[in-house]
Amino acid sequence: MGHRKKRSREYDSALVALHQPHSPIVEQYRTIRTNIEFSSFEKPFRSLLITSGLPGEGKSFSAANLAVVFSQQEKKVLLIDADLRKPATHKIFHLDNRFGVTNILMGKSCLDHVVQHSEAENLDVLTSGPIPPNPAELLSSQAMEELLKEANEQYDLVLLDSPPLLPVADTQILANYVDGSILVILSGKTKLDNALKSREILSSSKSELLGAVLNGRKVKKARQYNSYK
Repeated sequence: MGHRKKRSREYDSALVALHQPHSPIVEQYRTIRTNIEFSSFEKPFRSLLITSGLPGEGKSFSAANLAVVFSQQEKKVLLIDADLRKPATHKIFHLDNRFGVTNILMGKSCLDHVVQHSEAENLDVLTSGPIPPNPAELLSSQAMEELLKEANEQYDLVLLDSPPLLPVADTQILANYVDGSILVILSGKTKLDNALKSREILSSSKSELLGAVLNGRKVKKARQYNSYK
């Protein structure tokens, strides 16, 4: 286990599902959780990928809070930061990122040695580790498939915070390793063409596209919420 990082105020409000459990935002994440469970009623999903078309649309925020609400059902959950270019999960959870996914994929460590416990009960986090020069090659390796297989054996649910779809090919690779995928769209920012192109990419993968999370939409009293379609 790594040492926890010094807290950063920038991310102090990110884990609303943990620190503000009665907020409207968290209620929407619970609704998303319920919809996912209904979608996989006959055959429960064991691994889910959360992504967006472009950076800055809230995928890491959504992945972290979905991981928390799933863990609150007493499921053993693992959140993997598979964004090996611009990782954020360690900042959201205030965890050390000296060791993580890249160390495992390069054969320098194993899952049990680098996974970290989070503040949320039943939720473990595997941070990205050091940023490598060849993210796509590492993610498409046999080692990545073996990592996910091991994670699926140890946890009830594995969530992947993946890179944005449109700038790089990383997520197209990862989407073939998981059971389902979710697209995060930022209200007022995500262009329709980009959303449609992202949907097309995910739909062509081996995983099932479950829907989209609308992030940052303003409602009454200037509150923010996320919705699942």
